[in-house]
Amino acid sequence: MVVQKKVYTLFFVVLFLGHYSCGERIDTDSSPNILWIMLEDTSPLLGCYGSTLVETPHIDAIARQGVLFQNAIMPAPVCSPSRSSIITGIMSTTLGLHNHHSSRTPESAIYLPDSIQTIPEIFQAAGYFTFNNGKDDYNFSYDRKKLYSQDYFQHPLYGKKGETIDLAGLKAKAPFFGQIQLSGGKEIFSSTFKERVLNPVDRARVELPPYLPDHPTIIEEYANHLDAIQITDAKVGEIIKQLEEHGLLENTIVFFFSDHGMRLTRHKQFLYEGGLRVPLLIADYSNRNKIGKEQTNDALVSGIDIGPSALALAGISIPAYMEGQDIFSTAIQPRQYVISTRDRCDFTIDRIRSVRTKDFKYIRNFMTDRSYTQPTYMDVDQVPFVKLMHQLSEEGQLDSLQQPFFSKERPAEELYSLKDDPFELHNLAKDPAYTAVLREHADILNQWINETNDQGQYPEPQAGLKLMLGIWGAHAVNPEYEPLRTAFPSLAGSQFDLKREKWRKVEN
Repeated sequence: MVVQKKVYTLFFVVLFLGHYSCGERIDTDSSPNILWIMLEDTSPLLGCYGSTLVETPHIDAIARQGVLFQNAIMPAPVCSPSRSSIITGIMSTTLGLHNHHSSRTPESAIYLPDSIQTIPEIFQAAGYFTFNNGKDDYNFSYDRKKLYSQDYFQHPLYGKKGETIDLAGLKAKAPFFGQIQLSGGKEIFSSTFKERVLNPVDRARVELPPYLPDHPTIIEEYANHLDAIQITDAKVGEIIKQLEEHGLLENTIVFFFSDHGMRLTRHKQFLYEGGLRVPLLIADYSNRNKIGKEQTNDALVSGIDIGPSALALAGISIPAYMEGQDIFSTAIQPRQYVISTRDRCDFTIDRIRSVRTKDFKYIRNFMTDRSYTQPTYMDVDQVPFVKLMHQLSEEGQLDSLQQPFFSKERPAEELYSLKDDPFELHNLAKDPAYTAVLREHADILNQWINETNDQGQYPEPQAGLKLMLGIWGAHAVNPEYEPLRTAFPSLAGSQFDLKREKWRKVEN
């Protein structure tokens, strides 16, 4: 509870004069519907992004109807901090929402200041009907009825999950702001996944990035992701079909994007492109079409820009406190960089920051003594590709591009030329030829940390760590847990199996 007060001491002094007065109402008779089709754990491996291995005709059709963004970078490479940033238009690190699965119990609750409203709350205040078919996974406590109108149930760990709304009934409730959540990359967890893949990707044609070994287990993981994308495409096609059949599509602007990249080594939970770069398509199906058709935009876009852009397209003022900006505004200078952050993920404590400019990626590792591969939930779950990667490393079977990720220590700084080295393999941080570039990006990060009072620089409150220790027990090996393990010996593993089994049943 202390954290969020600390966050805003400077933040709102600076922005008070531009404070947004919530409750703006607009002429909804002429307002478009706004629909977010939001995926989980999905990389831009789609036909419209150049993939020749998958067939994504319905998603490709959205791209032809609107704008495809080549450089959409998420604020975090894991669900809850990314979604918390997107739904507020503010970086989770500014709000103290940066640690994965925070605020899941009354003891660990974090509240937004009264002066902050989420994107759906602002739409509601403007006269919109709002809904969310699926999970929220926000790292703050809130009354879901103030964000969304439909019924929901409480998931023990993954937040509040909205019941499905029949699209047929939305005609009478228009205009609407809706979020339809699709599993995306997480389709692979479904017990019927293989049965629903009608045209499996040819495993023999899969070309892995060079940081992954050419091994059947890795190929299968990668190909499964592509198959999941094809299942997702069929679901997207059904959504668009229903909107059209019910007379809704003709006045709807569709946003299609993922919360972060796919699960794989150097992807999910890390600040390389594989964890942060996602598909982003925005298409206006109305006859007003302010954004054009069949366009490709290579400007830098942050995930925190999605909400403000949706508000602007609906004719709603963007609050001054939002750090995101309208993607389509010609009055605003395009982004010169995007900041992304990684902090505690489940029980694994870390702190990493990145600065993504058009040509370079700068990464700062604050905990260099902790390896990239310190234990995570995937080790606990015995995920095959994770076990294999450790085995190949121990056996000396990884090459010079793959082995560095398994080093016991990390460099304090990483710098990659994205034009010359798109897979981010050759660290230029100590190359004298790039000293000026390194200093420029480091200065950007330092300034951002100071101006936003990045909450990752402060220890996490005890309540959040206590929750993780209670869930994961002996698997929580970082030294930050030791005082709690001593103070609360009953949390040292006794609840792990029971709670994990319970949550899996709820999730399935």
